Amino acid sequence: MYGDAFGPHKIIVYELPAGLGGVLPDTLESANIDTVDVDAAYNTVVYVLLLQIFGAYLCYIFGKFACKILIQGFSYAFPVSLTVPLSVTFLIAACGIRIDDPCFFHDTIPDYLFFTSPSNFRFNNFVTEQMAWAWILWLLSQTWIALHIWTPKCERLATTEKLFVQPMYSSLLIDQSMALNRRRDDQADVKTEDLSEIEKEKGDEYYETISVHTDRSSAPNKPSIKSSDNITRIYSCATMWHETKDEMIEFLKSIMRMDEDQCARRVAQKYLRVLDPDYYEFETHIFFDDAFEISDHSDDDIQCNRFVKLLIATMDEAASEIHQTTIRLRPPKKYPTPYGGRLVWTLPGKTKFITHLKDKDRIRHRKRWSQVMYMYYLLGHRLMELPISVDRKDAIAENTYLLTLDGDIDFKPNAVTLLVDLMKKNKNLGAACGRIHPVGSGPMVWYQLFEYAIGHWLQKATEHMIGCVLCSPGCFSLFRGKALMDDNVMKKYTTRSDEARHYVQYDQGEDRWLCTLLLQRGYRVEYSAASDAYTHCPEGFNEFYNQRRRWVPSTIANIMDLLADAKRTIKINDNISLLYIFYQMMLMGGTILGPGTIFLMLVGAFVAAFRIDNWTSFHYNIVPILAFMFICFTCKSNIQLFVAQVLSTAYALIMMAVIVGTALQLGEDGIGSPSAIFLISMVGSFFIAACLHPQEFWCITCGLIYLLSIPSMYLLLILYSIINLNVVSWGTREVVAKKTKKELEAEKKAAEEAKKRVKQKSMLSFLQSGIGDNGDEEGSVEFSLAGLFRCIFCTHGKTSDEKQQLTSIAESLDTIKHRMDTIESAVDPHGHHASRHGRRRTTSSGSKDHHLLTSVAEKSGDESDESDSDTSAEPKQERDFLTNPYWIEDPDVRKGEVDFLSSTEIQFWKDLIDQYLYPIDNDPVEQARIAKDLKELRDSSVFAFFMINALFVLIVFLLQLNKDNIHVKWPFGVRTNITYDESTQEVHISKEYLQLEPIGLVFVFFFALILIIQFTAMLFHRFGTISHILASTELNFCKKKSEDLTQDQLIDKHAVEIVKNLQRLQGIDGDYDNDSGSGPDRIARRKTIQNLEKARQPRRQIGTLDVAFKKRF
Repeated sequence: MYGDAFGPHKIIVYELPAGLGGVLPDTLESANIDTVDVDAAYNTVVYVLLLQIFGAYLCYIFGKFACKILIQGFSYAFPVSLTVPLSVTFLIAACGIRIDDPCFFHDTIPDYLFFTSPSNFRFNNFVTEQMAWAWILWLLSQTWIALHIWTPKCERLATTEKLFVQPMYSSLLIDQSMALNRRRDDQADVKTEDLSEIEKEKGDEYYETISVHTDRSSAPNKPSIKSSDNITRIYSCATMWHETKDEMIEFLKSIMRMDEDQCARRVAQKYLRVLDPDYYEFETHIFFDDAFEISDHSDDDIQCNRFVKLLIATMDEAASEIHQTTIRLRPPKKYPTPYGGRLVWTLPGKTKFITHLKDKDRIRHRKRWSQVMYMYYLLGHRLMELPISVDRKDAIAENTYLLTLDGDIDFKPNAVTLLVDLMKKNKNLGAACGRIHPVGSGPMVWYQLFEYAIGHWLQKATEHMIGCVLCSPGCFSLFRGKALMDDNVMKKYTTRSDEARHYVQYDQGEDRWLCTLLLQRGYRVEYSAASDAYTHCPEGFNEFYNQRRRWVPSTIANIMDLLADAKRTIKINDNISLLYIFYQMMLMGGTILGPGTIFLMLVGAFVAAFRIDNWTSFHYNIVPILAFMFICFTCKSNIQLFVAQVLSTAYALIMMAVIVGTALQLGEDGIGSPSAIFLISMVGSFFIAACLHPQEFWCITCGLIYLLSIPSMYLLLILYSIINLNVVSWGTREVVAKKTKKELEAEKKAAEEAKKRVKQKSMLSFLQSGIGDNGDEEGSVEFSLAGLFRCIFCTHGKTSDEKQQLTSIAESLDTIKHRMDTIESAVDPHGHHASRHGRRRTTSSGSKDHHLLTSVAEKSGDESDESDSDTSAEPKQERDFLTNPYWIEDPDVRKGEVDFLSSTEIQFWKDLIDQYLYPIDNDPVEQARIAKDLKELRDSSVFAFFMINALFVLIVFLLQLNKDNIHVKWPFGVRTNITYDESTQEVHISKEYLQLEPIGLVFVFFFALILIIQFTAMLFHRFGTISHILASTELNFCKKKSEDLTQDQLIDKHAVEIVKNLQRLQGIDGDYDNDSGSGPDRIARRKTIQNLEKARQPRRQIGTLDVAFKKRF
């Protein structure tokens, strides 16, 4: 019966004629019945059902999308409110049309499905009915109840849970469901008066003034969280080491832009009384590794190195470039600290710029330990020690973000705002990263342009969509403070590397390890393609290889760690599924088998390009690879890199021939071959991805460099990285450390002795041996000839005379006195010799409890030989590194105010250093053990890596040789051969199938599957990026024009832009514009003489941005 209803059938229509009085007969039998058979529109009910389902679903999806991108008023509230009135209006119109013409809907709606309308039904008749007024009152009631949908206050890209009370919807009453299901935005805005706490004099407390009031007096059941606790707080934390001037200026300009933007938002809220949903508090911290060096005047004092002085010198230049006028910032305030020193600037926008100078003799150096410093300082000390309730601390931690930066990064405030949007959208988000663009010039940079583009377009987008991003790079990422404060994240991140694999996983790839810890604790890591940042990348071959030598092993180690702990991670992290783990396993398999795959590709390409047999091609390719591996095992790094560079150049030239050979092979096999299909798909996906990223489209032009570099980057680089696994040095930005006078003298003596030994080993040494070089020997029998040469028989050491013996005794006494003074200074640190140990640390990794003996032991024997004539000549100033270190008097550090840390902060730093950051002593035994373990790890890794690739190459190559016996017929691209036999007059038709070895076919499908997954995920991520851009863009086509707005409306709409224009420092002191408008006389109208006269006048220090605003306002 069900099938009959949805199949072709007839509908019988009975016509009952009315009697004379218009009365119908009582029974059908007594009536004169006429029947009419009508073909049933049996699919109509299906069409109506599908129309209702898809219509309601699209309405829900687009309505939610409108709310996410902040166009709810026009694109959500307006259509939802008009749905019922318009529907009723259309029904009334349809009824009127059918009354006038019963056949009007004949071909559209089945005749038997249309309801009967009164013959004289018109709109004025409808208005007089009671049901019409009841419907109007009902509509007004619904509109009043859902009035909140007209004034949304949700953040950009809000989640479904924040938008709707229930995630589901009613398909039958879709309009009422969406109107009544929309959640009210009850969260209070940060009002202008809430900023008064932040505007207090910050002094040394910085952000503590945001919420210094305790809530102990409040009732236990009363919420103790203040609205100011929800203010976004951004700490930009940069690590610096040996950056160049250009890199520093780009970084400082980015910070100055953030300072200007934050000041504009603060001033707009304070003076224009505007509520800014994107308001944030901002503070900059720079952690300078190895910031000190031995002073020029004494080996006992330290001074800031040239990189710190370069940063100080470039501050004014960067500020002047941003504000388009000459600016001299106030000299930094200098603080002696337990870890070295601190410089504090106040930028024009009143945000703090704090530089922490690390002394490697007092605190552990390198990037990971700098990250530990700012995590514990900003989150552990500055936040957790506030005298407020736990609830308030929790709210502040959730809205506190660490913007991790490198010292050469370039970005704009809008890029940070987009990352903050992701954080506000998802409270489980632990970190978010942006799109990193490499900057530089040369072929290596061109290669990285394409590599970074493909990595972000496909790889990071796929990780974001189907799981989590595995690495949020430290050069530009935003971390949530609350996520980092998790005990298994921040605490575990302080783990000291005691095993060989720790050096690879922890210290070589600290950013990836930190993200791995976040993922294993259930937090999500995302990627925003609209958040752009630019960083300097290696321009030289050696620097690039050394950088990747760190990255490759650490990436493999961290992914292996995640895969090994996959079962527990899937349970804890809702964003990581078994399919995502399977995807990462495929990528890891491709990475491990990458060198073998490239080797087989080269073998096959040689065969096609140079028309040689397989074995010859195999020999041509295996010899340079084995030779390179041998060189990596036996030679120094510079020789390895030189050979790698030579081979890379040779392979790049060969790849040109390979490309031609591959094209010829594809021509023979046809477009239907697996290689052709895969190649076309790959190139097509790259091109479509470039088209979907129009601002980055020209990155695809560097694809040719990338193609030529495939053997170098996926074969030689992988081998170089794995074989040098035991090398854990940084490898980039290395400089020669400044040495003491004693070290220089020791090197000079060593060089002279080496020169003397070489000279004595020469063939003519017997002619030169008698000119006084052997003055320390004498013989029982000796004779000489005019001093030209001397013959000595029965040689023995020359007996020292009495004077020499007395001199030796005096030197011994001086040594004993020197050591006694050292012991006294260790026992009494405040004695007269305290200044001589000013830069010596008092803690040791091996013996922190008996540090007094350690400080004594650190005095080497050579130091005891030092003469005290320098110290006795003129008395030295007594110095203490926490009160009057020498570096604060350095004229290159500017004559700024000197201040001191509070006792609480000093104690915090001492405790932190003692527990986590004490400098690691150079223990030769421990270093030998670690070096041995690293070599063992290297050997085992190389063996496993080599065996896997060797087996893979051997199997595939043997299958390729025996393809006639073991193969799979490829069904596409079949060749049809037609031959005619004249003798028998027969036509022979044969089909020739392309033969593929099974392993190769599986590998082609393997890479094709990865490509399909990445391309599909990239499309979805592009839609999310476009949504984010739309949500951040002001759409004015449906709003009033500027000339139609009132003054208050205009200020509300453009408050930040107005403030930025009024707070400009350019022209605040009557500066003249050097470019006076446009037109043919533009050059002639330049105020050249006025500018020169202005430049002659003495400059005063520029005030802050809000001073400029007040002056204009």
